[in-house]
Amino acid sequence: MRRAVSWAVSWFDLDIGMKQEKSVVLLSGGLDSVTGLAMAQQRGLSCYALSFDYNQRHKAELKAAQRIAKKMRVAEHKIIKLDSTAFSGSALTDNDIEVPEQESDGIPVTYVPARNTIFLSYALGWAEVLGANHIYIGVNVVDYSGYPDCRPEYIAAFERMANLATKVAVEGRPIKIETPLIHLTKAEIIRQGVQLGVDYELTTSCYQADDEGRACGKCDSCRLRSKGFLDAGLDDPTRYL
Repeated sequence: MRRAVSWAVSWFDLDIGMKQEKSVVLLSGGLDSVTGLAMAQQRGLSCYALSFDYNQRHKAELKAAQRIAKKMRVAEHKIIKLDSTAFSGSALTDNDIEVPEQESDGIPVTYVPARNTIFLSYALGWAEVLGANHIYIGVNVVDYSGYPDCRPEYIAAFERMANLATKVAVEGRPIKIETPLIHLTKAEIIRQGVQLGVDYELTTSCYQADDEGRACGKCDSCRLRSKGFLDAGLDDPTRYL
């Protein structure tokens, strides 16, 4: 087998006469999204990273996304500023709602209303402008917090809508919503990323990380991340408070 090459040049680039396909990758700055980016690059896609500032409590993730985009040499990285009032009612956007530090039944208060629908809609628009036929999103249904917009049936429904609503799809060039992590455990995601050379020290997953990106170690996201490294048999590079 041909060895994997650096982030700067993929094996796909080396095939003279072939046009490199493009992908928009939703990049939060966390563990899952960086693994999805690495998988898209390993596939030979030219990656355009998209992040969002929606007045989230954990803005350290945006700094992480910038570090990742630079280190992994994406074709372009955009950070879109959104009106935060659209996302009220979530512990991630409302400082009057505490981030839970214990497991809870049902959909947790860290759910952000319609977040993935809005993010994917922006990604869809940019993909059509770029001529990209792939959108990567790091949703997962194995080790996740129970969010309804992380389920396979939601992704399938959005993809159907996307290919009804876009000029490129009507003209015969459908857009695929790629979810390579959706059925993997957190440990499997981490092992996959390590094999692809991902530096997880660059990432921030905590829902209430401080300005320096140090994690609380108590929120749902921290617990899932910590357990993932433990189950993978690897040292956790997370910086904790």
